Amino acid sequence: MIELNSTLLLEVALDLANSITSEDRFDRLLSSIRKAINCDAVVLLAYQTDQLKPLAIQGLAPDTLGRRFKLSDHPRLSLICTAEQPVRFPSDSTLADPYDGLLLAQDGDLPVHSCMGLPLYSDEQLMGVLTLDSLQPNAFSNIPERTLQLISALSAATLKTAIQLKVLEQRAQQAQDLVQELTHEALTRDGGELIGKSPSMLALKSDIQLVAGSDYTVLVMGKTGVGKELVARTVHQLSNRREQPLVYLNCASIPETLAESELFGHTKGAFSGAEKERPGKFKLADCGTIFLDEVGELPLSVQSKLLRVLQSGEIQPVGKDRVNIVNVRIVAATNRDLAEEVKLGRFRADLYHRLSVYPIRVPELKDREDDVLLLAGYFLEVTARKLGIRQLKMRPEVQEALLEYSWPGNVRELEHVISRASLKASRNTEQQDIISITPEDLDFERTVSTDAEHDNSLNTDNNNIVSLVQQGLKSMTEAFQKKHITDALNNNNGNWTQAAKQLDMDRANLARLAKRLGIIVEKNIKQ
Repeated sequence: MIELNSTLLLEVALDLANSITSEDRFDRLLSSIRKAINCDAVVLLAYQTDQLKPLAIQGLAPDTLGRRFKLSDHPRLSLICTAEQPVRFPSDSTLADPYDGLLLAQDGDLPVHSCMGLPLYSDEQLMGVLTLDSLQPNAFSNIPERTLQLISALSAATLKTAIQLKVLEQRAQQAQDLVQELTHEALTRDGGELIGKSPSMLALKSDIQLVAGSDYTVLVMGKTGVGKELVARTVHQLSNRREQPLVYLNCASIPETLAESELFGHTKGAFSGAEKERPGKFKLADCGTIFLDEVGELPLSVQSKLLRVLQSGEIQPVGKDRVNIVNVRIVAATNRDLAEEVKLGRFRADLYHRLSVYPIRVPELKDREDDVLLLAGYFLEVTARKLGIRQLKMRPEVQEALLEYSWPGNVRELEHVISRASLKASRNTEQQDIISITPEDLDFERTVSTDAEHDNSLNTDNNNIVSLVQQGLKSMTEAFQKKHITDALNNNNGNWTQAAKQLDMDRANLARLAKRLGIIVEKNIKQ
């Protein structure tokens, strides 16, 4: 038996440092132990509540690694787990040996032999045990306590390092999987190509090409449905970060109370429901691009923290005192007039100027001339694949109707019109290779013409009718919202929390909506 000295300790440390995997690290540890203590078998086991799981073995049958030793069935292992110091069993101990019949150096039942177990603790918590067996009786009787203490310390440190590395690897893999999922989602939403040859689209493509190669922050502006998200994706795909993550976040879809955590992450226990540490979207997008859709919906309290990221690249997870540095390109999008929002006090002026380093305005579909037919062709091909139709085509009258319509819902509305018309055409036509969409399959034209025919007081074209209908719907919606919010506040004496409960809303979201509608609470509720 060799007593552990500084030379052997250094050799063990170098062996463990050079190990690549946990399995390799464990195997080197057992080999080092056998240099210090002559034994026929040595096993490292991890403690799992009521059982021990072998992590590495030497001198036992290979199938031992697949076994799980329940402590209630193995008194020797149970004694080791309840001890605080190494346990040396008498050579003639009558307690059943867990390795009976498994020792490579002995066929059949184990004869009288030496058996020793070392409990492995870290921060007063049992992590596992180390067992040593020798066919020579009393083989472990004269081993110095200092040697066993050093072996226990080395084994515990090795086991703890392996467990921590395993946790870190799992977290890294989970984060990588999440980033890949988010990037895939961001890259495949709503199509993947900017289609159009109109002068306004050519100008848009030129702007994207110009700014994509830089690291400038980009603010994509435009009406709902024009394709702002597609512009953001194209900027990323043409940039130097295209091999890195693209993380998407709809700022309008997250409650104000969770916005900071969603953007910057949080620690375990940072707030009610934070059961584990979670990286925010900015951490996931590190070295890549983050697309902040509907950025105008961010609450003022979070806008200041977003400004900090733009200025210095610093993020501070909720519940952490220390800041992290990230390298993220920001592409933001909004259908609001942010300059007007700044005037109204709903958006920070400094953040607006930081975001609009390179503003890009996406043209409305009505301003894109014959791009309507190109886009319709794209959507026809996509829809045909979804419906299992070999070929979908449009009658000339349908093409003419598409060109004449004003498209208040822009590209998104065109996609939906084509999808509905294709479904109707396939339903009303016998199964054949080519299906033609007819004017009867369109629904927007019928709705507009019916409104015009039944309202003789309106002497206007279809475009104005659609505009009037939209304006009327918006004002009616706002009036409805104002009335019910005002009633709820009145019923609850101006208490926002109680009013939010009555309306079944999040309090922060109610306050934001009320502010947008011009509702304030003083002594009385005013609009």
